[in-house]
Amino acid sequence: MTSLDSALNRGRVRAPQFPSGTWFNTDQPLSLAGLRGKIVLLDFWTFCCGNCLHVIDELRQLEQPFADELVIIGVHSPKFDHEAADSAVAAAIERYEVAHPVFNDPDLYLWRQYAIRAWPSLVLIDPEGYVVAQAAGEGQVSGLRAMISQLIQRHEAAGTLARGANPYRPPVPVGGALRFPAKAVSSGDSLLVADAGHHQIVEMSTDAETVLRRFGSGRRGSGPAEFAEPNGVAVLPPALAAQVGFDVVVADTANHLLRGLRLGDGAVVTTVDLAAELAAAGLETVTGPVPAVLSPWDVAYWPAADSGRGMVVVAAAGVQLLLGWQPVTGSVTILAGTTVEGLKDGVATDGWLAQPSGLAVAGDRLWFVDSETSALRYLTVDGQLHTVIGEGLFDFGHRDGPAGQARLQHPLGVTVLSDGTIAVADTYNDAVRRYDPATGLVGTVATGLAEPSGLLEVDGRLLVVESAAHQLRQLALDDAVPVAADRAMSSSRPVTEVAIGALELRVLFAPAPGRALDERYGPATRLSVTGSPDAMLSSGGGDSHQLVRTVELSGPVGTEGVLHVSAQAASCDADPNVEHSACYLARQDWGIPIRLVAADESTETGRTLSLTLLG
Repeated sequence: MTSLDSALNRGRVRAPQFPSGTWFNTDQPLSLAGLRGKIVLLDFWTFCCGNCLHVIDELRQLEQPFADELVIIGVHSPKFDHEAADSAVAAAIERYEVAHPVFNDPDLYLWRQYAIRAWPSLVLIDPEGYVVAQAAGEGQVSGLRAMISQLIQRHEAAGTLARGANPYRPPVPVGGALRFPAKAVSSGDSLLVADAGHHQIVEMSTDAETVLRRFGSGRRGSGPAEFAEPNGVAVLPPALAAQVGFDVVVADTANHLLRGLRLGDGAVVTTVDLAAELAAAGLETVTGPVPAVLSPWDVAYWPAADSGRGMVVVAAAGVQLLLGWQPVTGSVTILAGTTVEGLKDGVATDGWLAQPSGLAVAGDRLWFVDSETSALRYLTVDGQLHTVIGEGLFDFGHRDGPAGQARLQHPLGVTVLSDGTIAVADTYNDAVRRYDPATGLVGTVATGLAEPSGLLEVDGRLLVVESAAHQLRQLALDDAVPVAADRAMSSSRPVTEVAIGALELRVLFAPAPGRALDERYGPATRLSVTGSPDAMLSSGGGDSHQLVRTVELSGPVGTEGVLHVSAQAASCDADPNVEHSACYLARQDWGIPIRLVAADESTETGRTLSLTLLG
């Protein structure tokens, strides 16, 4: 039975309506009643979430082929305080070139109405206004395409399909020399800027205003002269550059690649698919093979790494890893992380990261910011993870003082200053912060910036990549300001209450129409479960091939934590007349906040928790 048939046979559920609120990319507020006759796909996202950005890219594959029948609506469901503002949502829509209407839902009203559990989540609604499918995560496009095609056939035959009149209206583009720049580095007597919004690397003079050269066509693409949202750039030492034939490594973020750029003629001479290299080397994590959606958000050359031979470190934000790439040999290794999203120190290859997004080298330490845990952390050359600032996935704020009590809000950049202190681009606080390892104190250097995402010390001044203002700004390092606020916050994401004891975990999967599980070479499914804190999951963790498992939860009533679930399933086209059928891998990672309650107090899931994976 196909997943669409299964949905229809379970009974029809009317899709909840939109409340009043702010709309983007459309001339007027939309309603499901007004969209009757259209297939509607709701994308619950928030712009801090790397996986959500992957889904926005994936949905481009549906926007044009189904422009007459399908209306995609982004439901922006913020995690961080900064993300709730209409102005911030508008900037994100422009930054990521979102090509469909978006509704801002700062109070998570629709999140609760549709019983959403994770970012990103997708809800498919038929032309009569009924929910026919709901699932979390990326990699859903091939399954959605099959379901949408089947819905078109059914409702065209029934006379309930209305074509044309798509409500999407693009925003007016913003001009300027830079557009959502992300990071900047020194290159001799000039600067190299990752100009994400223009899909280019820009060489500028040290006055931070004069453009000298541009690398890349200026169009989003994956060709030899194209980039897609590059967010990081690293300059190689001259001797190494002469040996490998390129001077600069670019984190080509939305293409999920590294690029080797030769400055002499502006040619991209090397393209590295890190996920493919990891697969070829047989490197896996506890959750299985590393997904291809790496979203490299920054790169840095670390001379002390690889036993002093040096290597390029990659902040693979999309898969919660720090990777090492050796430009001479082409070898790739996992330096830190397991692909589980969270905050866990100790042995780096057993640790948890959460969208590492900015890197800075200081001798035997690699400093980095983990944006989703609002954390400042470092990796030692002997493979140990340490956290200086940060509490967890849902704790953030703007608080100065001792590092253990300080709070950041989704930082994206970091640099080591000449005096040994660490400057942090505290992006969602619109601030620059400073940590002094000698005193253990955190202070505020500047506020009122527009989403700073990168930092660089140049001639005794701090160069700030002010991303949402489309510019570079220079600050005097001694221009410290008083503490702007002493705020400690946590996200308002609903917590799932589950009973202490045995919990049956079910991942529901049905191949898309016309497909069957691919069991030619062994089991087609895999399930990995971990918990944080570790003691909360007393048994049932680890890997298995069954998508149903019983886990044991323990701890005092009221204990809160996160249940980390990773599921994948392989399927192939089932047409016996096709000699070489196409195959697909569906995968999703959930981080589900839970609270332990007594057995008779469990109000939501009791002893069963069901999740859905689309084929």
